[in-house]
Amino acid sequence: MADELHGKRIAILAADGVERVELEQPRQALQDAGATTVLLSLHDGEIKARENDLDEAGTFSVDALVKSASADEYDALLLPGGTVNPDQLRMDADAVGFVRDIMVADKPVAAICHGPWTLVEAGVAKGRTLTSYPSIRTDLRNAGANVVDEEVARDGNLITSRSPEDLPAFNAAMVELFSQDK
Repeated sequence: MADELHGKRIAILAADGVERVELEQPRQALQDAGATTVLLSLHDGEIKARENDLDEAGTFSVDALVKSASADEYDALLLPGGTVNPDQLRMDADAVGFVRDIMVADKPVAAICHGPWTLVEAGVAKGRTLTSYPSIRTDLRNAGANVVDEEVARDGNLITSRSPEDLPAFNAAMVELFSQDK
């Protein structure tokens, strides 16, 4: 990965409880490929990261608030997981609206682990082929998604992955997807 994302501005939407490795490694892959990343969240300051949902794992500085963000400002969206993070996002109208706007604009989206929960809340999972952490697959099916158990599932401009173990494949697929111009 060299410079295939040069000039691309990628939104990363996350809240307190984000799984550290699912934000840190994909963000690094995007930056290594030349992208500018912007961490959007629900509040200013820092968000608290977790390891395996339970252990504190430091913080990340928030770049901007999702309530002030517009889909027009970004070329793509990354939705990291962790259980608490997407649970908070799906309860926030601004976060849900931002995700819906990105999807309606047919911009590329990559979601890992519990990240697809926000897609369900945004009403954009129906008819899509998705994968996720096993515990939310019933939620995805109930939202009308075709759920598969694969390292990376791609459905048009949307890729999903199951867990941190899938990060190498997820990161490669994400950079490839985000580098494609319509």
